[in-house]
Amino acid sequence: MRRDVQAHMTLDVQRASTLVLEVAVADEPGWTLEEHWDVTLDGRPIEPRELRVEHGTRWHVLDAEPGALRIDYRATVTGRSGPAPVAEADLLRYRRPSRYSESDTLGPTARAQFAGLVGADLLAAVSSWVGTQLSYVPGSSGPTDGAVSTLLARQGVCRDYAHLVVALLRALDVPARLVAVYAPGLDPMDFHAVAEAYVDDAWRVVDATTLAPRSTLVRIATGRDASDTAFLSVHHGVAVLGELSVTAVADVLPDDDVRTLVALG
Repeated sequence: MRRDVQAHMTLDVQRASTLVLEVAVADEPGWTLEEHWDVTLDGRPIEPRELRVEHGTRWHVLDAEPGALRIDYRATVTGRSGPAPVAEADLLRYRRPSRYSESDTLGPTARAQFAGLVGADLLAAVSSWVGTQLSYVPGSSGPTDGAVSTLLARQGVCRDYAHLVVALLRALDVPARLVAVYAPGLDPMDFHAVAEAYVDDAWRVVDATTLAPRSTLVRIATGRDASDTAFLSVHHGVAVLGELSVTAVADVLPDDDVRTLVALG
């Protein structure tokens, strides 16, 4: 499988800032990655520096003075990645409540809705339940809304769906985490967020939005929730996002079935 992805953004840097980008394709074993950065500040090229963090996530850090910042990233991914590494610490960490996935609060709901289900049956049930309980409404949620707020509002966008899935699974003692991805077939096209749950000795993708085939997704960043996977963080200064566009295409867009276990890659 071949997947071509691009991200473009412009920012007005109003006060000298350190920016952290999480838009690069993750470093995954088994696939071939070709990529290119084009970053300019007032037309002058600047070079991001790369920091490697957990789960293959790569941060690209820019120290930008005031001016017009333009960022273009493109990559081609061919092949499939191998199984995501599994560490005992991860299986414990991703059972815990986090800022946007309040599994401790949602424990009674999870146990009432999904009692007795395990494995693939549990993932399919959680995906279907969240997908039917929520309406996908762009702009309906705020940047600090978590799973509880999403369930009360009964609407949200991809990160809200993913936070709710993660919280329900953690409440049932299933390790679960959030993954930012490029998503060929997604409409409207944007960065996408899905859940990943540890079932049958591997990490499996759960996407309650069902907006893109899970087998085509390309991992960008992985963490507890959106606080670990934001595509842009601004520190020490002020930078206002202007343009943002994302493209992701694949040479094959297969059918998807929520009852089937799918690994990201």
